[in-house]
Amino acid sequence: MTEPYDDNNVFAKILRGEIPSHKLYEDGDTYAFMDVMPQGKGHCLAITKAPCRNLLDVEAEPLAAVVTTTQKLVRAVKKAFDADGVTVMQFNEPASGQTVFHLHFHVIPRFEGIPLKPHTGPMEDQGVLAANAEKIRQALAQGS
Repeated sequence: MTEPYDDNNVFAKILRGEIPSHKLYEDGDTYAFMDVMPQGKGHCLAITKAPCRNLLDVEAEPLAAVVTTTQKLVRAVKKAFDADGVTVMQFNEPASGQTVFHLHFHVIPRFEGIPLKPHTGPMEDQGVLAANAEKIRQALAQGS
């Protein structure tokens, strides 16, 4: 770890309720929500509630919890969108592409022949995010 954890990062603010999100799942250790600049339909995030930047400083227990939540999301998005596959991405420090310094996993449903969009585009329409979130919540409730 090269920098200390900054509790003013956007995901910490989401956890504190200072910034709204389309919640998919929450337990005592993790939180999952829709990515507002999705690279594909159903792109969502799983984060730890523990204050850590990335894999370089996370303790074993919060890491295990967020990986378990990530797996739940993988199964749910595959079912919710009838996806051909699912991409899971996780970045550590700026050189790797990390831009939000709070441990998180990207979960993106994938479809044959459809490339990912850049993660730098405009924010998705809130109605689209809400509809996609509902599909994922339903799949989670069915125990994907």
